[in-house]
Amino acid sequence: MKLLRFLLFPFAVLYNVITTIRNWFFDIGIFKSTSFDIPVIVVGNLSVGGTGKSPQIEYLIRLLKDNHKIAVLSRGYKRKTKGFQIVNTSHKAIDVGDEPLQFFKKFGKEVTIAVDADRTNGIQQLLNLKTSPEVVLLDDAYQHRKVKGSTYILLTKFTDLYVNDFMLPTGNLRESRSGAKRASVIIVTKCPHDLDQKTKDTIIKKIAPEKEQQVFFTTISYDENIKGSAALLTISDLKEKEVLLVTGIANPDSLLSFLSEENIKYKHLAYPDHYNFTDNDIIKIKNESKTISSETVILTTEKDYMRLNGKIDNLCYITIKSTFLSDEEKFNQFVLSHVKKNIK
Repeated sequence: MKLLRFLLFPFAVLYNVITTIRNWFFDIGIFKSTSFDIPVIVVGNLSVGGTGKSPQIEYLIRLLKDNHKIAVLSRGYKRKTKGFQIVNTSHKAIDVGDEPLQFFKKFGKEVTIAVDADRTNGIQQLLNLKTSPEVVLLDDAYQHRKVKGSTYILLTKFTDLYVNDFMLPTGNLRESRSGAKRASVIIVTKCPHDLDQKTKDTIIKKIAPEKEQQVFFTTISYDENIKGSAALLTISDLKEKEVLLVTGIANPDSLLSFLSEENIKYKHLAYPDHYNFTDNDIIKIKNESKTISSETVILTTEKDYMRLNGKIDNLCYITIKSTFLSDEEKFNQFVLSHVKKNIK
């Protein structure tokens, strides 16, 4: 695989040229970017998948929802529907995407969750609602230059910093590293809980933020309580169980490390990101669980649960949160001040 990526390096150079020209056209106004009269907070990354966008969006929802009318707009990756959709109780993951459905299950009574591949149209549709939002959170839209966000939050994973990466297909970058300059905030995600200041300083030096940019460090925190259709369980209970872990996410490494650190023994069935499980997949998962034990706990991620719920009995999932290792109040104040300043 590494050899193949090396051989594809000329295509990475070409892709870099194309995306750089595209961004330049947006920067100088040849390509149109639409601005809106409300705060539009863009959360995204330079690389493909696995940087922790969903927990960061949920963090922002919790921060803002009690004092502002919030809408979250996503593309709705791998959904079968088209155009603008407001997520409701009748929708399944196949209709709106797993992440928007996850947001709706948690916050649907307090926040409007919508999907539209055309983010400009999506925001316009939201603003036409009888109860229009005061703030829009754009999920995974860092490269969607047709919308000009009021601020940009860029995520980069601790073990795969964008400054160490290369353009697709040689590396995982969707655009060149210079795209980071659009961000007001850069968050290094999925850090070790015990990350020391010396390592933070080294990473900040590598990133070399612009004078006005702020860099923060977050980690993933796992809820002690296991949720889902299985009997009430905790992380501690899993230490005494046989566990079959099923994932369809970009990078399950953090979860695998957590389970190992907790001395939880598991067998792992890994599927591609946003995978739509087939009937044969479901049969395989059920049969695999039976070969382990008649009382095997089938554990998955919250995002995968949106696609697997109702297909497997006694399925359970583990929830995560984005937790700041330091300077949480500083980040909160940045977001709250930005919203206050940009609400008309």
